[in-house]
Amino acid sequence: MKKRDWIWGSLAMSLSLAMVLMMGGATAQTAAPGADEQAVTANENQWLRSQQTNNPDLLAPLLADKVVETSETGKVLSGREAVLADAKSDTWTSAEYTDLKVMVYGRTAIATGAFAGKGKDAAGKPLDSRVRFTDTWVKMADGKWLCVATQDSPVKK
Repeated sequence: MKKRDWIWGSLAMSLSLAMVLMMGGATAQTAAPGADEQAVTANENQWLRSQQTNNPDLLAPLLADKVVETSETGKVLSGREAVLADAKSDTWTSAEYTDLKVMVYGRTAIATGAFAGKGKDAAGKPLDSRVRFTDTWVKMADGKWLCVATQDSPVKK
């Protein structure tokens, strides 16, 4: 074997090994989003429990300070305190999610689903809510997922 053939052969083997290692690294990275999807799904389920138990304290730690909510009526609420005050104004006798999906894109996740609930608003007026929702979550520097935006769209009954 000539020296040049040996060098090219060694280089090809090194490149092949590097590609295998990179592909292995990519596989390891694709495993991580599963954990992120599970974390955001757990947060969504905690949000639902806050509605089912009429306990906004369960919702508070899930919201970013500057969260923005757009309600099914088009009302825009800005900030954690405004969103929590709105959550406290409704009392639910039933609340459920269907079709919950979470998609992670790096440090951002989008959760979509359907909410159906019955209850009363602050004035005692009956609520019969059916909406599709989109929640935008961001993974903060401390690793915690917080909701930065939420949008509800009414669904015809």
